[in-house]
Amino acid sequence: MLATDLEQVEVWRALRAQLEDASAADRDALLAEKARLTRRSIITMISTAGQGHVGGDLSVTDILTTLYAYTLRIDPANPTLAGRDRFILSKGHCAGALYTTLAHSGYFEPAELNTFMAPLSSLNGHPNRNKVPGVETNTGPLGHGLPVAVGQAMAAKLSKNDARIFVVMGDGEMQEGSNWEALMTASQYKLDNLVAIVDRNRLQQGGRTEDTNALDPLDERLASFGCEVRVIDGHSYAELVEAFAPSTTGKPVAIIANTVKGKGVSFIEDRVEWHHKVPSAEQVLLALQELS
Repeated sequence: MLATDLEQVEVWRALRAQLEDASAADRDALLAEKARLTRRSIITMISTAGQGHVGGDLSVTDILTTLYAYTLRIDPANPTLAGRDRFILSKGHCAGALYTTLAHSGYFEPAELNTFMAPLSSLNGHPNRNKVPGVETNTGPLGHGLPVAVGQAMAAKLSKNDARIFVVMGDGEMQEGSNWEALMTASQYKLDNLVAIVDRNRLQQGGRTEDTNALDPLDERLASFGCEVRVIDGHSYAELVEAFAPSTTGKPVAIIANTVKGKGVSFIEDRVEWHHKVPSAEQVLLALQELS
């Protein structure tokens, strides 16, 4: 198991204190700067590794930044804190974005990002809870994260724990039937402590979601399964902060976060070939320049 970086934890705590005291405009600016640095780290990390899922990493960055810097009740210095909120990245192939976010929060040293995908590295292609602090469950096979999150939400209710359970799924992943079975269960048991977030970038491996197996009207479908549905711009920090608020109806919350795959780098944005592609040395320089 990787060791906590206590100095980085203090940096995270200082940012959270700033965010709590900031105006809405200043809060959004601080989150945007944090996300910019995270995107730069993702580009560098994938370039060094020679593999990764850069498009999906970049589309989910603003969601993860808002959760870890502002919303989640966590303590990176104590990753197993009993009353902590839980986060599950069901789209586990985008582990790069999660690892970068965890490292910048102090769960482990940022220098470990240089080992991403290397032989025997703890930071392999999909998150492993036995190797990486802050990872709540192993993910990778699509359609597994939400069912696990439903189980955690049920466990929290049974144990009188007021923790909230957040899970991010890819939109292509919503073609997996296990997600809809999990939503039926969440609705049945009124799991209003569950927040299911769909990273709706409209691309999946090999094509567009609507050409592969259409999801729309996704909001109506989620509502029909008993969710309180919120449709937002997944790159707007103000909308993300508001959407992550607790349920107002006693139902599980489902957020459709409309995003752009490859967000922040013009030649990667909304391009299906960047689902699993590594930028060249020249492209790395261009990407870092755009993110400077």
